[in-house]
Amino acid sequence: MAELRDIAYKIRSKNAGPFWLTVDIFCGNGPAFTQICNGLSTQRVASVFGTKVEDIKRFEIPDLNVIKFSMPRPSIQGAVEDRDMHGASWAALLAETSIN
Repeated sequence: MAELRDIAYKIRSKNAGPFWLTVDIFCGNGPAFTQICNGLSTQRVASVFGTKVEDIKRFEIPDLNVIKFSMPRPSIQGAVEDRDMHGASWAALLAETSIN
């Protein structure tokens, strides 16, 4: 099994407002897009981020070879407990995920 970072062209995460995070997976080509879509379940993403699967929104954009996951932030942006104000470090967690 390969890790997501070995298949995807780029993985990034960012704020989607003060209450949401978004992780974008740029696949680079059609075969990689298909492999990642089939090998990375929303349940697996929920497990990686420690959130409920029903709270995650999944968007597959085949014309761009992009998969996007949006989910609630574990704490509101800028709160004392917020350890990543810009949401940039979440991509690294997903990048290490194994893909079937």
